[in-house]
Amino acid sequence: MSNQFRDFNLKEELLKNLEELGFTKMTPIQEKSLPLALKGDDLIGQAKTGSGKTAAFSLGILNDLKVKIQWPQALILCPTRELAEQVAVEIRKLARMLKNVKVVTITGGTGYHHQESSLEHGAHIIVGTPGRVAKLIKTKFISLREIKTFVLDEADRMLDMGFYDEIMGIESLLSENRQTLLFSATFPEAIVRLSENVQRSATMIKIDSLHEEGDILQHFYRLESHKDKNKSVLKLLGNYLPERTIIFCKTKVITKNLAKFLKDNGVLAEGIHGDLDQKDRTKVLTKFSNKSLSVLVATDVAARGLDIKDLAAVINYDLPMDSEDYVHRIGRTGRAGKKGLAFSFYLDPEEYRLEEISEILKKDCVDSVLPEEKEFVIEPPMKTLFIAGGKKQKLRPGDILGAMVKEAGLEPTDVGDISILPISTYVAIKKEKINQAIQKLSNGKIKNRTFRVGHVD
Repeated sequence: MSNQFRDFNLKEELLKNLEELGFTKMTPIQEKSLPLALKGDDLIGQAKTGSGKTAAFSLGILNDLKVKIQWPQALILCPTRELAEQVAVEIRKLARMLKNVKVVTITGGTGYHHQESSLEHGAHIIVGTPGRVAKLIKTKFISLREIKTFVLDEADRMLDMGFYDEIMGIESLLSENRQTLLFSATFPEAIVRLSENVQRSATMIKIDSLHEEGDILQHFYRLESHKDKNKSVLKLLGNYLPERTIIFCKTKVITKNLAKFLKDNGVLAEGIHGDLDQKDRTKVLTKFSNKSLSVLVATDVAARGLDIKDLAAVINYDLPMDSEDYVHRIGRTGRAGKKGLAFSFYLDPEEYRLEEISEILKKDCVDSVLPEEKEFVIEPPMKTLFIAGGKKQKLRPGDILGAMVKEAGLEPTDVGDISILPISTYVAIKKEKINQAIQKLSNGKIKNRTFRVGHVD
C-alpha cells in the first residue's frame, strides 16, 4: 500500500496544497483509512492522539465536495468545543486552494444568533458538538438533506459525556446511503454497539496506540499518602523544568486545589474543570496552547480534544480509572519525533493499576526515585494580548499580523498563535514585546479601525 498522497485520486488543488504544507508521506492512519474514505466505505478507526486522523477523513470529504451546492454535505461531531474548533481549522487549512469552501463550527459557548446567521449564508461542512447540532437541527437551521458523510470523532469521549441519545437522534435523520466514519481512542463495548447501530459493514482499522520506544520517558513514583503529591509535583517541575506541563487529576476539587497550590508557590498554573464557564475555559486553553501558561491542571474530560504541539511533560497526579486512558494521556507528549516526559504517582492500593498499564505497554512499570526539591523558575516565553474584535468584525490572521508589524513595530517572529473568536481575538506575543504591542496598538489601527486591546491575565 502506498504512503504517498500523489498515488491517490485526489484533486490537484488538494495535492498542491498538501505539498506546500509539507504533507508528502501519509501517517499510518491516513495510509489505511484514506483509500476507504475516498471509496465511500464506512470505517471504524483507532489511533493515538496526534496521528493525523483529521486529514484522513477531511481529504475524502473535500475531494468529493460540490462547492456549488450551498447545503451541508458533511457533518462532523466532536466531544468538545475545543476539538471542534481544531478540526475546523485543520479542514480550512486543507481546503485553502479550493475556492469558496465554507466550514461552520456549531458548538456551545457561542450565541445561537451568530451560528444561525452563518448557516443562513450557506455551509458545506459542519463541525460541532452533539448537543448544539441537535438543537439547530430541531429549529431547522441545519439541513441534513445533502449530508453524504457523517463523522464521529473521539466517539468514546462523546459517549462518556452522555451524548449517545443526541448522536442517535441526529443519525436517525440522515440518509441511509451516507458514509459513516467513526474514530475512537479506545474500544469499550459501548463503541462496538454504537458502530453496529450507525454503520454498515464498517472496516476496522487499528493503529498501534503505543509510541515508539524512547519517544516518552516514563517514571512511576510510589507515594505513602495523597498528601505527598503536591510537593512531589514541585520536585519534578524544579528538576526537569518543562516549558509546558499538563497535570491530570481525578476530580475538579483536586484540580482547583492543586492549581491554587502551584500559583501560591510561584508557578504560572491554571485549572480547567466542570465549574469553569466557557469564556474562562477558552481563555485558559488559549494561553496554554500559545505558550503563555506553564502548567495546565485538568480532569480527563476537561482536557479532551486539546491538541498541544511540543508539550514537554505530562504528570498523572491521579492514575486514570481506565488503564487505557493512561496511554491516551501520555500520548500528548513525545510527538513528531520529539522526546517527552510522563510522570505518574500511585499509592499502595493502586498497584494493580500499574500491572494493567504494564500489560498495555508490554513492559514493566519500574519505580523511580523522586529528585530533591530545589528552587526554580519556569517562565513561559509568550504573553497573550486581547483584542476586542473578531470574526464578526471580519478580522483575519493576516490583518492582525500586519498590524503587529506595521503599527506595533514588531517582527513577524515576535508574534505567535493568533486565535480569532466571534467577537474577540487572542494573540501570543513574546513576553518582552507585549507592552510595546499594547501601547502601540492602543493608538494604532487594525484594518483601518481602532480596537480596544489589553493583557490577558
